[in-house]
Amino acid sequence: MSDVLLVERDGPVDRVTLNRPDRLNALNGELVDALVTYFEGLYRDRDCRIVMLKAHGRAFCAGLDMQPGESPGSGLDATPARRAWETQVRISDIYRAMRKCPQPIVTLMHGAACGGGFSLALASDIRIAAQTARMNAAYIRIGLTGCDMGSSYFLPRLVGASMAAEIIMTGRFISADEALAMKLVSRVVPEAELSAAAAPLIEDMLATAPMGLRLSKQALGMAIDAPSLESALALEDRHQALLAQTEDAGEAMRAFLEKRKPDYRDG
Repeated sequence: MSDVLLVERDGPVDRVTLNRPDRLNALNGELVDALVTYFEGLYRDRDCRIVMLKAHGRAFCAGLDMQPGESPGSGLDATPARRAWETQVRISDIYRAMRKCPQPIVTLMHGAACGGGFSLALASDIRIAAQTARMNAAYIRIGLTGCDMGSSYFLPRLVGASMAAEIIMTGRFISADEALAMKLVSRVVPEAELSAAAAPLIEDMLATAPMGLRLSKQALGMAIDAPSLESALALEDRHQALLAQTEDAGEAMRAFLEKRKPDYRDG
C-alpha cells in the first residue's frame, strides 16, 4: 500500500493504520484511493480473516481534507458538477467496499473521528473507543446535509431513528462515554489499551470456522435490511445447510467431543 495507509499482515489478521498524522489522518485523494483499493482487494482474499483498523497520531480521522488540491478528484478535468459527483462517489466507495468485504472489521478510535472518519467507524463491524474519542457527523456544519457517507443508513440501524436524527441534524460531538451508552461502541478503554481490548475479540473470532465467520458477517449485513423474519430465516437456513456439509463443521464437532481446539482447513 502507499505510505498514507500502512498494512501489516499478522498471520490471518491485517493491522491497517491510517498514516497522515500531520493532517489528523484527514481523507485526501491518496488515502481515499488506498482505502478503496485495500478493502476491494479483500473480497476474494482467504488468507486475511480479520481487519483491525486504527490510526497514527492525535486523531483517528478528521474527515475530508479541505486543503486546496487535497480533496479526492480535485485534479479531474471536468465541469464543477461532474468533478463534485466523481469526488463524492469515490469517497463513498470506501464504505461500500468495507461492507462488501467478508472479513469482520474491528475499528479502534481515539481523538477526533469526524465526517468521513466517523463513517469509517460506522461501516465497521465492531467499534472500540479510547476515552479520548470524540465523534460527529460533521457534514451539516459546513453547509451540507448531515446525511453523507452512509450516515443516514448506518446511524438509524445502530442507535435508532431519534438519536440518529439528533446526531445528524446537529452535527454535535459525541463523547466516548455517550457513544457507549447508546451502544454505538462496544467498550471504552484508555487510549494505550485499545489494541489490548481488541485482542480477545480477535482471538475468539479466529477460533471460529473461517467460512462460518465470513457468512456470519454476510448474514448480519443482509438481515438488517430483510423485509421479514421469513427472509432472514431463509438466508440462515441456507447458510447452515451449506456449512453443515463442510469438513470444518465435522472437525468442529470432533474437537468439541474430544475437548480440544479444532484444526480448521477452510473447507
